[in-house]
Amino acid sequence: MKKGEKAAIVCCSNQRPQSEKEKIRKLYQILRGMGILPVCAERLYADEENRPAGEARAEQLMKFYQDDSIREIFDISGGDIANEILPYLDYDVIAGSSKRFWGYSDLTTVINAVSHKTGNEAVLYQVKNLVGASGEMQQKAFENYLFQKSEELTGFSYKFVQKNFMKGRTAGGNIRCLLKLAGTPYWPDLQGKILILEALGGKREQLITYLSQLKQLGVFEQAAGILLGTFTAMEKEEGAEAVCELVRHFAGPEMPVAKTQEIGHGEDSKAVVIGRDLVLHL
Repeated sequence: MKKGEKAAIVCCSNQRPQSEKEKIRKLYQILRGMGILPVCAERLYADEENRPAGEARAEQLMKFYQDDSIREIFDISGGDIANEILPYLDYDVIAGSSKRFWGYSDLTTVINAVSHKTGNEAVLYQVKNLVGASGEMQQKAFENYLFQKSEELTGFSYKFVQKNFMKGRTAGGNIRCLLKLAGTPYWPDLQGKILILEALGGKREQLITYLSQLKQLGVFEQAAGILLGTFTAMEKEEGAEAVCELVRHFAGPEMPVAKTQEIGHGEDSKAVVIGRDLVLHL
């Protein structure tokens, strides 16, 4: 991307509450200050009487994919309903586009569907981090990454908790939302992939449910490794090691597993490019 070019702002999941208007206004100001021209989708904010259906939200997104002046697409939403748009997207058009879709949490569904159906890269990252508690650090890393000055935004630290090497193309994101794709045409092929998993809510019982489903889907026989981000609720109650222990139990002793505290829902979180080759080692 170059300075003076446009980026789309979309909500493919839940519309934003009215209380976020000031925060999003500040985000626009920061993007403009970087030389990015934000172009907004219609009806970003919650309106119970006029909530856009999945087909309408997909149409908004496709307009930006079809607009040659748009260079990046930033989704500022989250919640529950992003997967509603998936049948209405034109994956041939998306495949022919150089635009990257950015989002996190519930947008895990869109990110992995786009990557799986088109081969295009997408970015697991919430641009509202630019106006969060770690805004100054995030703004510098984001701007340098977008304008190809440094890779700090994607340069996360990690440690191995099982084995010491993994190599593969990335897939995954929020574990709850990723599993919405199971049994659909949008479920990613995880053979030889590095599976990224993180969560905001969900304590031990919920994580057991999600890991059981992944195991029953055969994921732990397919993946080349697992990269764990933050599991906010469970880590607050039991600590990060408890998460790692539970994942090792379900994934088995031969699965490489690494842990980072720099991917997830925290406002200091870094970005991961989904659909890109990654090598992790001691």
